[in-house]
Amino acid sequence: MALTRSCSRSFDSATRSRGTAYYYGRCVRIVANDANGLQATVVGSGPAPYDVELDWSRAEREAEVDAYCTCPRYADGHLCKHIWAAILAADARGLAPQLARQPSLIVVHENESDGEPDHKPDDWLDEEFPAGRPRYATPRQSPGPGFAARPPRTRKLDWKQLLAPAVGAAKPGLAAHPPRQLDAVEYDGRGRRHEAWFLLNLTASLERGTLIVDFYQRESRKSGGFGKIKRLSVRRNERLIGYSEEDRQLLQQLLGNTAQNDSSYGSYYYGGAFADSQAYNRCAVSAALQDVLVPRLCGSGRFVWLANNSLPVEEGRWIAWDDGPAWQFRLAVQADDAQRQWTIQGQLVRDAQITPLGDAVLLLSSGLVLFPQALARLDAAADFAWISTLRKHPAITVPYADRGELLKYLCAAPRLPQVDLPANLNVVQVRPEPQGKLAIRAPQRYSDHRYLWANVSFLYGDWTVPWSDGQSAWFDAEQDQLVFRSLDKEQECFNQLTALDIQPMASPSHYTDAPDVRFLHKQLPHVVDRLTAQGWQVESEGKLIRRPGSFHLSVATGIDWFELDGRVDFDGVTASLPSLLKALRNKDKYIRLDDGTHGIMPEEWLKKYGGLADLGQQEEGKLKFAASQALLLDALLAAQENVTVDARFDEYRRKLQSFEGVVASEAPQGFAGSLRGYQKDGLGWLNFLREFRFGGCLADDMGLGKTVQVLAMLESRRSGPLPAGQTRKPSLVVVPKSLVFNWLEEAARFTPQLRVLDYSGLERAALRERFADYDAIVATYGILRRDIVELRKIPLDYAILDESQAIKNANAQAAKACRLLQADHRLAMTGTPVENHLGELWSLFEFLNPGMLGRSGAFTSLTKSGRSRDEDDGTLPLLAHALRPFLLRRTKEQVLSELPEKTEQTLYCEMESKQRKLYDELRDFYRSSLSERVAKLGLAKAKIHVLEALLRLRQAACHPGLIDAKRATEASAKLELLMEQIAEVVSEGHKALIFSQFTSLLAIVRQHLDKHGVVYEYLDGQTRDRKQRVQRFQQDRQCPLFLISLKAGGQGLNLTAADYVYILDPWWNPAVEAQAVDRAHRIGQNRHVFAYRLICRDTVEEKIIELQREKRELADAIVSADNSVIGSLTAEDLQLLLS
Repeated sequence: MALTRSCSRSFDSATRSRGTAYYYGRCVRIVANDANGLQATVVGSGPAPYDVELDWSRAEREAEVDAYCTCPRYADGHLCKHIWAAILAADARGLAPQLARQPSLIVVHENESDGEPDHKPDDWLDEEFPAGRPRYATPRQSPGPGFAARPPRTRKLDWKQLLAPAVGAAKPGLAAHPPRQLDAVEYDGRGRRHEAWFLLNLTASLERGTLIVDFYQRESRKSGGFGKIKRLSVRRNERLIGYSEEDRQLLQQLLGNTAQNDSSYGSYYYGGAFADSQAYNRCAVSAALQDVLVPRLCGSGRFVWLANNSLPVEEGRWIAWDDGPAWQFRLAVQADDAQRQWTIQGQLVRDAQITPLGDAVLLLSSGLVLFPQALARLDAAADFAWISTLRKHPAITVPYADRGELLKYLCAAPRLPQVDLPANLNVVQVRPEPQGKLAIRAPQRYSDHRYLWANVSFLYGDWTVPWSDGQSAWFDAEQDQLVFRSLDKEQECFNQLTALDIQPMASPSHYTDAPDVRFLHKQLPHVVDRLTAQGWQVESEGKLIRRPGSFHLSVATGIDWFELDGRVDFDGVTASLPSLLKALRNKDKYIRLDDGTHGIMPEEWLKKYGGLADLGQQEEGKLKFAASQALLLDALLAAQENVTVDARFDEYRRKLQSFEGVVASEAPQGFAGSLRGYQKDGLGWLNFLREFRFGGCLADDMGLGKTVQVLAMLESRRSGPLPAGQTRKPSLVVVPKSLVFNWLEEAARFTPQLRVLDYSGLERAALRERFADYDAIVATYGILRRDIVELRKIPLDYAILDESQAIKNANAQAAKACRLLQADHRLAMTGTPVENHLGELWSLFEFLNPGMLGRSGAFTSLTKSGRSRDEDDGTLPLLAHALRPFLLRRTKEQVLSELPEKTEQTLYCEMESKQRKLYDELRDFYRSSLSERVAKLGLAKAKIHVLEALLRLRQAACHPGLIDAKRATEASAKLELLMEQIAEVVSEGHKALIFSQFTSLLAIVRQHLDKHGVVYEYLDGQTRDRKQRVQRFQQDRQCPLFLISLKAGGQGLNLTAADYVYILDPWWNPAVEAQAVDRAHRIGQNRHVFAYRLICRDTVEEKIIELQREKRELADAIVSADNSVIGSLTAEDLQLLLS
């Protein structure tokens, strides 16, 4: 704040206060700037903005800043609030950093140097300038040349202004709102004229949701002009002597509308004798009279608003009336490819005009919007929940990874306003014709049995929406469509009901299961006949309901698929399995049978097997399963009676079930090294997958040599014979950027004859022509995403994904790109195939074996009920059985008994009083604010605030400098403990890895290490020479420490030179921490590894560790998966974290 601090003595406190209000009211716009100064415009009390110039070219030499403004007060020879507001804006932009060394600067008025002020009386009106001075840049002009060196100004003051202080003329500021000239002027008994003024009270209007107008007046002075503006209290039918006829009429109209007094705020006038004697100093303008009263108020020239209530009314901004069409609210979703996120903002639109929601000063549901210079109509009463949210949070960002959730969340709103969606959301907005649905209810006890009651809803494809539901849209994730309701068409359909004498019901609002309509029982045949002819779907609970009987299932084999034919018996009437599954997806309780009756859904069977059956593809009344789904189909049939299969399917599933007998394979001849026993088993499993043309996931524990096994397989492909008529194809290995050099090194070490191409550079386009000369091409996920248009054309032997959790989000661009590759075989490698939920398996297997797990929505439904062992309905064991051949996972404990021991320990530290005070203040603040917000909105809607609070508390537990950068030099319990540990480790000749998710914390650690002369290496997401840094740490004995960002270096690095690991802050997902520890505890390590987690006592860190122990939701249900605690956070967990 160089200028603000240095220039403050040149301004009195009142000028600084008012200028500060202008700055925070967003009234300042910097038009141009250079090293010597700036040009700006400031919206003030006049109808046009004032021009301001600051010139600090003499500041360092003479300690002076030249200032100029076009406002009347400056013309009177005073430094004004507009100049102070511009100084604040300059500091906020950091425009004069060189002046930070100047302890004091004098702001110079040009009269002090030119000798003559330069102002003319109508500056606020026309803003003309004499030829001797260049016109200053405004938002409507480009700044002229010669900004740094301006010619001197020579304008002179008007004589009327020179005499104004002597004759007592009105203050210059009031000239911005000249009262209208009236034909007749009336004086009171003292010979004074009165002038009514009106203030739009922003605070009261916002609280009440309607326009609140405060009354003011000023009276003329004997010496001429007017005095100060003061508060006015007036009674109904008061004579109002001394006021113009226009003022009297306007005040009486406002009082006749509604009136309100400060002393009884909230009590509106309802009539009576008392009201005529009551004095009022404000009124609330009713919505019905806005179009009459508001234009008259604006037309008076004395209707103003204040950005700061502490300012005098004279400082108010004049309000003009915008008589154009009403503004409407619109949601705007804008793409930010650089940050890979969308930003949700509000807009106000009318015709071709668009303005940001933040430009409005005040929005009222009664139908008005106030902009800085005008009041206009607003048609957005139904959208105020959105408006309120986006006024509090003007720019809500959503990562690209949350695309599906974003669209579903928008559609879940009771009302979705106009919405402008970017092209990269890849969603089509459709407005299909609705189909009416009448669900006739069975007669209720004590009801009038002459009538039948029914509920009305409308079908939009797979979406059924009740007539009374306020939801206006639905996201169809399968079709990537936003389906909007057509309320007009629904009303037309509903009119078809009333035309048949079907009567709408007025139900109490608290009766949520109330029927929508009723009609006479005897009308039933006619109603069904007419509505069905008009396209309605009619369901009747009064008709015969059949109960389900036995199932009959049969399997037939096609060329590369299996066909499941299923029939369910309903008392002699059958229904096909696909029709049952469709009814299940729609959550129907009944199925329509071929004879027109209804069948009760077999809920128990569908609950256990419906999800698996739904993974097939419906075709011509039967379900088709791909060859890769054979074990899914086998799991479905295993416990069934009345099942027939053909001989080919029976042979195929027997062959698949022999998976446990896979024969281990020896390393090929060109492999430079030896494979361990479990690695030979892995190579045999890879050969098994290739034989059946299946994709698979090698999910061995971190550090067990997944890369070595895959390299051995690639070498066997290189050296093995080719079938007649085939040419050798390259394989594509897709890896995170950090693992490129690791793959190249490992390939050179273990498979020296394997020709490997590094396809990760900037000049890679020409390399594509030489792909056929290589056995393996190594590329990053980012390059795959960018080059997929070309890469998808290249035939590949294998498509291999390392750290394949990168495609866990099926809607991510990387996941979509991987699925487009043309490869004979597909393989994934990861130590954590499931990070957050079982739904991630769908994206993985859609790459490995397309279609194996059916539709994404079907698989999500299948796994939804089995997210904890307590609630498991048997689905997960069936799924695990079906996926077993395609997932190979071994842990270190199972296969590496010779690996050195690993000791993990938690080191607790106690914060000192100063750090404890900071933490406790933050905790108490968030506990109070979040408890109230969660109670009001629910945890789901408040989760973004919860995440922010937990982040801040975790940072405070680490170091005060993470909360306030100015406190980076302060002490921290965790830092002190770490430095003690490091000193001991280094002195004993050990090497250590230090992980943190906060790069700002690592920066503080680096400062301390530099201070003590400790050598270290550093790696985070911005590091480019990763290979050199890893090699130095591994080989240089003089480099004992490696500081690593948890996200950037938690995977893929081989750092066996270290035998100590420090994790400075706990992460929600314990698998991420385990990956970090396994950088040292892996094959090649020959020393005991010690891993330490540093935890501050009585902080959120302790609670995170506690939650990690309690929340083991997937618990090896299918694979040994880790858990993300934050994804399933409950309100009770939040109380624990903040306790």
